[in-house]
Amino acid sequence: MKKWVMIIAGVVIVVVAVLFVAVLSNLGPVIKTAVNTYGPKITKTDVHLSDVDVSLLSAQAEIKKFYLGNPAKFRSPEAMTVKSIYINMNEKSLLEDPIIIEKIEVIAPEITYEKMSGTDNFQTILNNIKRTAGAEKASEKKSGGKGKRIIIKNFILRDGKITLVTSILEGEGISSPLPDIHLRNIGREEGGASPAEALEEIFTTLYTKIVSPDVTNVLNLQLKELGSNIDATGKDITKQAETVGEGIKKETNALKDKIKGLLGE
Repeated sequence: MKKWVMIIAGVVIVVVAVLFVAVLSNLGPVIKTAVNTYGPKITKTDVHLSDVDVSLLSAQAEIKKFYLGNPAKFRSPEAMTVKSIYINMNEKSLLEDPIIIEKIEVIAPEITYEKMSGTDNFQTILNNIKRTAGAEKASEKKSGGKGKRIIIKNFILRDGKITLVTSILEGEGISSPLPDIHLRNIGREEGGASPAEALEEIFTTLYTKIVSPDVTNVLNLQLKELGSNIDATGKDITKQAETVGEGIKKETNALKDKIKGLLGE
């Protein structure tokens, strides 16, 4: 009897091990398909990555060349690019619900912050994510079912850079470091969050950092310096042309005023 118990136990262990290896082996394509397919549905923008490397021994994955596009009305093609995003999975939870992600680490994201017509690209993307998350909740409430849930124990974004883009700057490079982000236990209180809900929490914090004084003060300082350059240019024109019209002065002053008010000053 004991012999049969040991044999059955051995078979179960082997089956579980095979399933575990199979899940990990397909984790890369699953992540890539999920990001490339469902990402655009959540953000309403282009979202894609080039590849995913997975370690079978540690259940770690590296997302390579992540790209988040801008909403259609904005001039810049991308809102954010990241060369590498590291994900550390809880391998025991891969066959369960919710899936537990020990850590997501976004390293050195390049963020393009574009202001247009009283709004900006990240506010627009965040609004899209909120609408998607709200629609999912309404649909689940109506159907009585829930999709796959996740818990993210640690979300880290570090060494980021923000570049301000607006038609007023006409190609001038205005940039600032992005304060680091460390969020803990996303979705834990609810017993797991949908991908849209998790992304809403992440982007809400990200947008708060983008428009924080730590960033806007740096950008405004550079804008003021640019305003001084514009002022100097106006003086040079006046010296070189005795017949300079008042229209040039007015345009110069108007441009300076726009720059001063671009980030709320």
